[in-house]
Amino acid sequence: MEWISLLGFAAAILTTSSFVPQVIKLARTHHTKDISLMMYAIITAGISLWLVYGIVMGDLPIILANAVTLIFVGIVLSFKLKYK
Repeated sequence: MEWISLLGFAAAILTTSSFVPQVIKLARTHHTKDISLMMYAIITAGISLWLVYGIVMGDLPIILANAVTLIFVGIVLSFKLKYK
C-alpha cells in the first residue's frame, strides 16, 4: 500500500472516530438539547457529498471514511430528531 493511502486511512480513522463519543453519550443519556440540529444537517450534507466525490474518484479512504461517518452522523441526527 502506498504511503499516501496510509495517510488517507489514518486521517479517516481519526476524523470518523471523533463522532463515536457523541454517539455513545447520546445512546446512554438521550439528552440532545445542546446539539445543533442545523450543524448536523449541514455536516450530513457535506459528508454525503464527500462520499459521492470519493466514489466518483475511486478513492477508497474517502469512500470508507465518509460512509462510516455518515452512519455515525445519521445516528446523532436521528437522536436529535427523536429526543427534541
